[in-house]
Amino acid sequence: QVQLVESGGGLVQAGGSLRLSCAASGIAFSPSLMGWYRQAPGKQRELVAVITSGGSTNYGDSVKGRFTVSRDYAKNMVYLQMNTLKPEDTAVYYCSANRGIPYYDSWGQGTQVTVSS
Repeated sequence: QVQLVESGGGLVQAGGSLRLSCAASGIAFSPSLMGWYRQAPGKQRELVAVITSGGSTNYGDSVKGRFTVSRDYAKNMVYLQMNTLKPEDTAVYYCSANRGIPYYDSWGQGTQVTVSS
């Protein structure tokens, strides 16, 4: 069973930076897709950034140009470098890893990011 553990969240002032990390364990087959989603209070979970096994990336519109997703394939880790943070980036950030064959779709417990104005 794939388990994901996020770290690196916290409180930061607007304009600051944070780096999130996610470690995956229990993996027999490397994820096809790893990445980050977030959910703010009263809102639906939304895409932040994902990266494929081939290194292709996709970002949510609100974070393009500010956030960068990267992946360490050997260590089964995924990172999210967040720069120029805004108060609207405040949310719980969730790590995700999934694969089609064999199928799994795993989520971490989430890490809180709070950006003060």
